[in-house]
Amino acid sequence: MVHIGHTAEDHLYIGKILQEAEARGIRPAPVDRVENLPGFGLVAQRTGSVIAAGNARLMEKLGVDTAPVAEKAAALEENGKTLLYFAENGALAGLIAVADPIKPSSEQAVTSLHTLGCKVVILTGDNARTADAVCRAVGADYAIAQVLPEDKEAHIRALQDKGEKVAMVGDGINDAPALTRADVGFAIGGGTDVAIESADVVLTGAQLTAVPQAIRLSRAVLRIIKQNLFWAFFYNAIGIPVAAGVLYPAFGITLSPMIGSAAMSLSSFCVVTNALRLTRQKLTSHCEGPCAII
Repeated sequence: MVHIGHTAEDHLYIGKILQEAEARGIRPAPVDRVENLPGFGLVAQRTGSVIAAGNARLMEKLGVDTAPVAEKAAALEENGKTLLYFAENGALAGLIAVADPIKPSSEQAVTSLHTLGCKVVILTGDNARTADAVCRAVGADYAIAQVLPEDKEAHIRALQDKGEKVAMVGDGINDAPALTRADVGFAIGGGTDVAIESADVVLTGAQLTAVPQAIRLSRAVLRIIKQNLFWAFFYNAIGIPVAAGVLYPAFGITLSPMIGSAAMSLSSFCVVTNALRLTRQKLTSHCEGPCAII
Protein backbone atom coordinates (compact mmCIF):
# COMPACT_ATOMS: atom_id res chain seq x y z
CA MET A 1 0.00 0.00 0.00
CA VAL A 2 1.23 3.49 -0.78
CA HIS A 3 0.02 6.62 0.92
CA ILE A 4 1.02 10.11 -0.21
CA GLY A 5 0.56 12.88 2.34
CA HIS A 6 -1.30 15.87 1.02
CA THR A 7 -0.72 19.02 3.09
CA ALA A 8 -3.46 21.60 2.53
CA GLU A 9 -3.18 23.61 5.70
CA ASP A 10 -5.52 26.57 5.83
CA HIS A 11 -2.93 29.15 6.86
CA LEU A 12 -0.90 28.39 3.75
CA TYR A 13 -3.92 29.09 1.58
CA ILE A 14 -4.49 32.34 3.47
CA GLY A 15 -0.95 33.33 2.53
CA LYS A 16 -1.77 32.79 -1.14
CA ILE A 17 -4.93 34.86 -0.80
CA LEU A 18 -2.97 37.70 0.78
CA GLN A 19 -0.53 37.60 -2.14
CA GLU A 20 -3.41 37.86 -4.60
CA ALA A 21 -4.94 40.71 -2.59
CA GLU A 22 -1.65 42.58 -2.69
CA ALA A 23 -1.45 42.06 -6.45
CA ARG A 24 -4.90 43.62 -6.75
CA GLY A 25 -3.95 46.56 -4.60
CA ILE A 26 -6.02 45.45 -1.60
CA ARG A 27 -4.34 46.15 1.72
CA PRO A 28 -5.21 43.93 4.71
CA ALA A 29 -6.72 45.66 7.70
CA PRO A 30 -4.69 45.43 10.94
CA VAL A 31 -5.90 43.04 13.64
CA ASP A 32 -5.28 42.92 17.36
CA ARG A 33 -4.71 39.20 17.85
CA VAL A 34 -4.50 36.14 15.61
CA GLU A 35 -4.98 32.57 16.81
CA ASN A 36 -3.91 29.67 14.61
CA LEU A 37 -6.10 26.57 14.98
CA PRO A 38 -4.23 23.69 13.26
CA GLY A 39 -6.54 21.74 11.02
CA PHE A 40 -9.25 24.41 11.21
CA GLY A 41 -7.98 27.87 10.27
CA LEU A 42 -7.44 31.26 11.87
CA VAL A 43 -9.40 33.47 14.25
CA ALA A 44 -8.55 37.17 14.68
CA GLN A 45 -9.91 40.20 16.50
CA ARG A 46 -10.26 43.68 15.04
CA THR A 47 -11.83 46.72 16.73
CA GLY A 48 -14.38 44.68 18.62
CA SER A 49 -15.10 42.24 15.78
CA VAL A 50 -14.16 38.56 15.67
CA ILE A 51 -13.06 37.44 12.23
CA ALA A 52 -12.58 33.79 11.29
CA ALA A 53 -11.07 32.19 8.20
CA GLY A 54 -10.89 28.44 7.75
CA ASN A 55 -12.63 25.28 6.67
CA ALA A 56 -16.21 24.10 7.18
CA ARG A 57 -15.28 22.45 10.47
CA LEU A 58 -14.18 25.81 11.85
CA MET A 59 -17.46 27.39 10.76
CA GLU A 60 -19.38 24.58 12.46
CA LYS A 61 -17.28 24.98 15.59
CA LEU A 62 -18.07 28.71 15.69
CA GLY A 63 -21.77 28.18 14.91
CA VAL A 64 -21.61 29.93 11.52
CA ASP A 65 -24.38 28.96 9.10
CA THR A 66 -22.90 27.95 5.70
CA ALA A 67 -26.19 26.77 4.16
CA PRO A 68 -26.51 29.81 1.81
CA VAL A 69 -23.40 28.70 -0.11
CA ALA A 70 -23.79 24.94 0.35
CA GLU A 71 -24.69 24.23 -3.30
CA LYS A 72 -21.85 26.36 -4.68
CA ALA A 73 -19.43 24.84 -2.16
CA ALA A 74 -20.36 21.28 -3.19
CA ALA A 75 -19.75 22.09 -6.87
CA LEU A 76 -16.33 23.58 -6.12
CA GLU A 77 -15.32 20.63 -3.97
CA GLU A 78 -16.28 18.19 -6.74
CA ASN A 79 -13.73 19.99 -8.94
CA GLY A 80 -10.96 19.42 -6.40
CA LYS A 81 -11.05 22.88 -4.83
CA THR A 82 -10.39 23.51 -1.15
CA LEU A 83 -12.87 25.90 0.38
CA LEU A 84 -11.91 28.71 2.70
CA TYR A 85 -14.82 30.28 4.57
CA PHE A 86 -14.75 33.78 6.08
CA ALA A 87 -16.99 34.93 8.91
CA GLU A 88 -17.35 38.06 11.02
CA ASN A 89 -19.08 38.07 14.40
CA GLY A 90 -20.61 34.66 13.75
CA ALA A 91 -22.07 35.53 10.33
CA LEU A 92 -20.80 34.16 7.02
CA ALA A 93 -18.92 36.88 5.14
CA GLY A 94 -17.57 35.08 2.09
CA LEU A 95 -16.15 31.99 0.46
CA ILE A 96 -12.96 31.50 -1.52
CA ALA A 97 -11.98 28.35 -3.39
CA VAL A 98 -8.27 27.57 -3.70
CA ALA A 99 -6.36 24.64 -5.16
CA ASP A 100 -2.79 23.53 -5.58
CA PRO A 101 -2.27 22.60 -9.25
CA ILE A 102 -1.55 18.90 -9.61
CA LYS A 103 1.88 18.35 -11.08
CA PRO A 104 2.03 16.01 -14.10
CA SER A 105 4.75 14.10 -12.28
CA SER A 106 2.29 13.17 -9.52
CA GLU A 107 0.18 11.02 -11.83
CA GLN A 108 3.35 9.50 -13.26
CA ALA A 109 4.59 8.69 -9.76
CA VAL A 110 1.31 6.99 -8.85
CA THR A 111 1.42 4.92 -12.05
CA SER A 112 4.99 3.85 -11.28
CA LEU A 113 4.05 2.89 -7.73
CA HIS A 114 1.17 0.79 -9.04
CA THR A 115 3.63 -0.91 -11.39
CA LEU A 116 5.66 -1.82 -8.33
CA GLY A 117 2.57 -3.48 -6.87
CA CYS A 118 1.96 -0.81 -4.23
CA LYS A 119 -1.33 0.78 -3.23
CA VAL A 120 -1.43 4.57 -3.25
CA VAL A 121 -3.49 6.45 -0.68
CA ILE A 122 -3.77 10.21 -0.16
CA LEU A 123 -3.82 11.38 3.45
CA THR A 124 -5.18 14.92 3.69
CA GLY A 125 -6.94 17.40 5.90
CA ASP A 126 -9.24 18.42 3.04
CA ASN A 127 -12.88 17.37 2.93
CA ALA A 128 -13.93 14.11 1.31
CA ARG A 129 -15.17 15.65 -1.97
CA THR A 130 -11.92 17.50 -2.62
CA ALA A 131 -9.82 14.51 -1.59
CA ASP A 132 -11.77 12.18 -3.89
CA ALA A 133 -11.40 14.61 -6.80
CA VAL A 134 -7.62 14.77 -6.34
CA CYS A 135 -7.55 11.00 -5.87
CA ARG A 136 -9.27 10.48 -9.23
CA ALA A 137 -7.04 13.02 -10.95
CA VAL A 138 -3.79 11.28 -9.99
CA GLY A 139 -5.13 7.72 -10.07
CA ALA A 140 -4.62 6.93 -6.38
CA ASP A 141 -6.45 3.98 -4.83
CA TYR A 142 -8.33 5.98 -2.23
CA ALA A 143 -8.07 9.00 0.06
CA ILE A 144 -8.35 9.45 3.80
CA ALA A 145 -9.86 12.90 4.25
CA GLN A 146 -10.44 15.42 7.04
CA VAL A 147 -7.41 14.24 8.99
CA LEU A 148 -6.25 16.60 11.72
CA PRO A 149 -2.48 17.20 11.82
CA GLU A 150 -2.09 15.36 15.10
CA ASP A 151 -4.02 12.33 13.76
CA LYS A 152 -1.71 11.49 10.86
CA GLU A 153 0.53 9.37 13.03
CA ALA A 154 -2.50 7.41 14.29
CA HIS A 155 -3.55 6.54 10.74
CA ILE A 156 -0.04 5.24 10.02
CA ARG A 157 -0.12 3.13 13.15
CA ALA A 158 -3.55 1.73 12.22
CA LEU A 159 -2.23 0.57 8.86
CA GLN A 160 0.78 -1.04 10.50
CA ASP A 161 -1.52 -2.86 12.92
CA LYS A 162 -3.18 -4.42 9.85
CA GLY A 163 0.18 -5.83 8.77
CA GLU A 164 1.02 -3.18 6.18
CA LYS A 165 4.53 -1.93 5.57
CA VAL A 166 4.05 1.82 5.48
CA ALA A 167 6.17 4.60 4.04
CA MET A 168 5.25 8.24 4.47
CA VAL A 169 5.98 11.09 2.05
CA GLY A 170 5.66 14.52 3.63
CA ASP A 171 7.21 17.95 3.83
CA GLY A 172 5.54 19.84 6.69
CA ILE A 173 6.03 20.23 10.41
CA ASN A 174 2.80 18.35 11.04
CA ASP A 175 4.13 15.39 9.03
CA ALA A 176 7.07 14.79 11.37
CA PRO A 177 5.32 12.36 13.82
CA ALA A 178 3.93 10.33 10.91
CA LEU A 179 7.32 10.26 9.18
CA THR A 180 8.85 8.90 12.37
CA ARG A 181 6.10 6.31 12.87
CA ALA A 182 6.24 4.98 9.29
CA ASP A 183 8.47 2.04 8.40
CA VAL A 184 10.19 4.37 5.93
CA GLY A 185 9.81 8.13 5.94
CA PHE A 186 10.39 10.14 2.75
CA ALA A 187 10.87 13.90 3.16
CA ILE A 188 10.70 16.30 0.25
CA GLY A 189 14.00 18.15 0.00
CA GLY A 190 12.31 21.55 -0.04
CA GLY A 191 10.27 20.78 3.08
CA THR A 192 10.72 21.94 6.64
CA ASP A 193 13.82 21.08 8.66
CA VAL A 194 11.70 19.15 11.17
CA ALA A 195 10.32 16.89 8.43
CA ILE A 196 13.78 16.32 6.98
CA GLU A 197 15.21 15.41 10.38
CA SER A 198 12.34 12.99 11.05
CA ALA A 199 12.59 11.13 7.74
CA ASP A 200 14.73 8.15 6.79
CA VAL A 201 15.12 9.26 3.17
CA VAL A 202 15.38 12.83 1.89
CA LEU A 203 14.42 13.41 -1.74
CA THR A 204 16.63 16.14 -3.20
CA GLY A 205 13.94 17.33 -5.62
CA ALA A 206 10.28 18.20 -5.28
CA GLN A 207 9.08 15.56 -7.76
CA LEU A 208 7.20 12.54 -6.40
CA THR A 209 8.65 10.40 -9.19
CA ALA A 210 11.75 10.17 -7.01
CA VAL A 211 9.80 7.93 -4.60
CA PRO A 212 9.36 4.92 -6.93
CA GLN A 213 12.89 5.49 -8.19
CA ALA A 214 14.18 5.27 -4.61
CA ILE A 215 12.19 2.08 -4.02
CA ARG A 216 13.50 0.46 -7.18
CA LEU A 217 17.06 1.48 -6.37
CA SER A 218 16.82 0.13 -2.81
CA ARG A 219 15.56 -3.22 -4.08
CA ALA A 220 18.36 -3.37 -6.62
CA VAL A 221 20.89 -2.67 -3.85
CA LEU A 222 19.44 -5.44 -1.67
CA ARG A 223 19.53 -7.84 -4.61
CA ILE A 224 23.21 -7.07 -5.23
CA ILE A 225 24.02 -7.47 -1.52
CA LYS A 226 22.34 -10.88 -1.44
CA GLN A 227 24.23 -11.99 -4.56
CA ASN A 228 27.56 -10.85 -3.11
CA LEU A 229 26.88 -12.58 0.21
CA PHE A 230 25.96 -15.82 -1.56
CA TRP A 231 29.11 -15.93 -3.65
CA ALA A 232 31.28 -14.86 -0.71
CA PHE A 233 29.93 -17.71 1.44
CA PHE A 234 30.19 -20.12 -1.48
CA TYR A 235 33.81 -19.13 -2.16
CA ASN A 236 34.85 -19.35 1.49
CA ALA A 237 33.00 -22.63 2.03
CA ILE A 238 35.21 -24.20 -0.65
CA GLY A 239 38.41 -22.20 -0.39
CA ILE A 240 39.00 -22.28 3.38
CA PRO A 241 38.75 -26.11 3.79
CA VAL A 242 41.06 -26.61 0.81
CA ALA A 243 43.55 -24.11 2.21
CA ALA A 244 43.37 -25.94 5.56
CA GLY A 245 44.41 -29.21 3.83
CA VAL A 246 41.15 -31.16 3.97
CA LEU A 247 41.83 -32.71 0.54
CA TYR A 248 45.51 -33.47 1.15
CA PRO A 249 45.16 -36.85 2.99
CA ALA A 250 42.91 -38.33 0.31
CA PHE A 251 44.05 -36.61 -2.90
CA GLY A 252 47.30 -34.86 -2.03
CA ILE A 253 45.83 -31.53 -3.03
CA THR A 254 47.14 -28.41 -1.31
CA LEU A 255 46.59 -24.71 -1.92
CA SER A 256 49.61 -22.48 -2.45
CA PRO A 257 49.57 -19.24 -0.42
CA MET A 258 50.16 -17.32 -3.65
CA ILE A 259 47.15 -18.94 -5.33
CA GLY A 260 45.07 -18.37 -2.20
CA SER A 261 45.97 -14.66 -2.18
CA ALA A 262 45.16 -14.36 -5.88
CA ALA A 263 41.84 -16.12 -5.36
CA MET A 264 40.95 -13.80 -2.48
CA SER A 265 41.77 -10.76 -4.60
CA LEU A 266 39.68 -12.18 -7.44
CA SER A 267 36.77 -12.66 -5.02
CA SER A 268 36.95 -9.01 -3.93
CA PHE A 269 37.17 -7.93 -7.56
CA CYS A 270 34.03 -9.90 -8.43
CA VAL A 271 32.11 -8.40 -5.49
CA VAL A 272 33.06 -4.84 -6.43
CA THR A 273 32.33 -5.42 -10.12
CA ASN A 274 28.91 -6.87 -9.28
CA ALA A 275 28.13 -3.83 -7.11
CA LEU A 276 29.14 -1.47 -9.92
CA ARG A 277 26.31 -2.90 -12.00
CA LEU A 278 24.07 -0.56 -10.01
CA THR A 279 25.41 2.36 -12.04
CA ARG A 280 23.65 0.99 -15.13
CA GLN A 281 20.81 -0.78 -13.36
CA LYS A 282 17.41 -0.51 -15.03
CA LEU A 283 15.08 0.03 -12.12
CA THR A 284 12.08 -2.05 -13.21
CA SER A 285 11.62 -4.44 -10.29
CA HIS A 286 8.21 -5.36 -8.86
CA CYS A 287 6.83 -5.14 -5.37
CA GLU A 288 7.52 -8.18 -3.23
CA GLY A 289 4.79 -8.04 -0.60
CA PRO A 290 2.67 -5.25 0.88
CA CYS A 291 4.11 -1.77 1.04
CA ALA A 292 2.72 1.67 1.70
CA ILE A 293 3.79 5.26 1.09
CA ILE A 294 2.05 8.22 2.66
